[in-house]
Amino acid sequence: MGGKRSDYISWDEYFMGVAQLSGMRSKDPNTQVGACIVSNDNKILSMGYNGFPSGCSDEDFPWEREGEELDTKYPFVTHSELNAILNYRGGSLEGTKIYVSLFPCNECAKAIIQSGIRTVVYDSDKYVGTPANRASKRMFDAAGVAYVPYSRTGRHIHIEV
Repeated sequence: MGGKRSDYISWDEYFMGVAQLSGMRSKDPNTQVGACIVSNDNKILSMGYNGFPSGCSDEDFPWEREGEELDTKYPFVTHSELNAILNYRGGSLEGTKIYVSLFPCNECAKAIIQSGIRTVVYDSDKYVGTPANRASKRMFDAAGVAYVPYSRTGRHIHIEV
């Protein structure tokens, strides 16, 4: 009888993988972001990805990044973090952790703080130094929400569907 396998993925790899896989549901042609909210005992509570609100057809709203504001996606898209928070139907998110593939914007930071999430594990911080990014970090610091960069392991995970 052999022992248990030793090459299983870590909790961080698992939850960031779920966040990234969730982001693959996004129909946004430029940015696919996913989020996964996790309890203190490593149970997945909710997931989300960036897209239009329920009932708003992906065919009827713009995906453009530039142009008149109402001709772009920005006034209409709900970010992955907010979707994950709104998708949760189990009560309080107090003390939980959220894994996100992109560092949260200032609007999502507000929702994260207000919902009681205490830790943000993020993969990309591609907007570092922008006003929205600096505002997020300032609010997280003030509210005592930890934000931790995800440490990539270099492991490749193949999923065949």
